[in-house]
Amino acid sequence: MKLAGRTHPISYFKTHTAEIARRLAKERKPLVITQNGEASLVIQSIAEYEQHQETLALLKILALGNRQVEQGRVQPADRVLQRLRKRQPER
Repeated sequence: MKLAGRTHPISYFKTHTAEIARRLAKERKPLVITQNGEASLVIQSIAEYEQHQETLALLKILALGNRQVEQGRVQPADRVLQRLRKRQPER
């Protein structure tokens, strides 16, 4: 992601907070805030934050699944489905 035009000093953030909040909600791209010329904060909309959290959760599940496959902790799907069907109450 290119940060050109998405990096501002903290003084800009302090004086344009409402405008920045609207822009973040509309564009859904993060904004980098600098302090003393160095990147200090990343600000993003709540929608973008929630999307990132969901993505991280899915990646963790995939990593766990891959680890289980590497460790040989797998079972044939038909056996798992059969076991699940036995647990399910009759309708």
